[in-house]
Amino acid sequence: MADDSSPKLDKSTEQAAPPAGAPAAARKPAGNPRRRQLFLIFGGVVALAAAAFGVYHVIEGGKAVETDNAYVEASSAAVTPLVSAPVKEANINDTKVVKQGDVLVVLDDTDARLALAQAEAQLEQVRRQVQGYYSTDATLAAQTAAAQSQVVSAQAAVDQAQKAYDDRRNLAAIGAVAGEDLTNAKTTLDRAVAALNATKAQATAAQGQRATNAALISGGDVDSNPQVKLAQARVDQARLDLDRTVIRAPISGVIAKNTAEVGQRVQVGAPLMTIVPIDNAYVNANFKEVQLKKVAIGQPVELTSDLYGSSIKYHGKVSGLSGGTGSAFAIIPAQNATGNWIKVVQRLPVRIALDPKELKAHPLRVGMSMKAKIDISGTR
Repeated sequence: MADDSSPKLDKSTEQAAPPAGAPAAARKPAGNPRRRQLFLIFGGVVALAAAAFGVYHVIEGGKAVETDNAYVEASSAAVTPLVSAPVKEANINDTKVVKQGDVLVVLDDTDARLALAQAEAQLEQVRRQVQGYYSTDATLAAQTAAAQSQVVSAQAAVDQAQKAYDDRRNLAAIGAVAGEDLTNAKTTLDRAVAALNATKAQATAAQGQRATNAALISGGDVDSNPQVKLAQARVDQARLDLDRTVIRAPISGVIAKNTAEVGQRVQVGAPLMTIVPIDNAYVNANFKEVQLKKVAIGQPVELTSDLYGSSIKYHGKVSGLSGGTGSAFAIIPAQNATGNWIKVVQRLPVRIALDPKELKAHPLRVGMSMKAKIDISGTR
């Protein structure tokens, strides 16, 4: 009788075990149909996405050009003093928002006030001097008339002395007059001629003085006199220098790079600070040269900022294209006429004007990164 305690093989194990002589491929478990199905679905999705991208590129690719090489810029104003003086007040700092006309820096005005007082004193002195010319004119006219009258009298005396001398000379010729009388007549004539010459010189001098005085007062009243005008210009310059001791904001914007400190003596033309007009900011988008074929001034632009993200969109217009690429204006421009030349696609700055209302609602700062997309669909 067989021993019931002998081990028995499991039927499932017996059925699953391959024959001993079967090849290795027969012993490999069958692949997972579910996994293969997932791979097919993924491949289909990738192919569909590639096809959709290709269709979008064909349909929409020619309607716009875009770049993320774009930055916010603004036409900043440098604040420089127009007079040299120590800084008295400087109640401003970086990041402060100012409006056009706000006081930025106050300089010590002591020297400017003294210069103004001196100029005003010189003006008053010149005015009085010119007024004297007008009052002198009547005196010089009287002196000239008197000199002319004296010339006429002296000329009559000469004529009389000449006649007396001629008479004495004729009588002396026939011996009717002594020689001493002739000598006395000659002396009288010489004195009359000398007096006439002196009188003529005085009359000429009086005429010259009057002509000179007339030239000084010609052309109008005291205020229109050249000397008065020059003195008045010096007063105006001194007053302007005094006004310039108060430095005001030339434009509205945000203060940047402030260097003004109380007690510092500023020099004419030395920059004190910069004002950035953020309300008038614009964008310079650096497009590749191959993207600019259809870009034109006035085309609409859609922009997004890295600061606010894609949820905030700005709308602008192309306002201009730069006159050259960035490399063309570099300090050391590229020398392409060399043997080791490698062509590099260049970028040209395109200036984009922003909508002031959108810019006010979401302010930007100079240097911030932007993304710009120009609609060129309307360009033929």
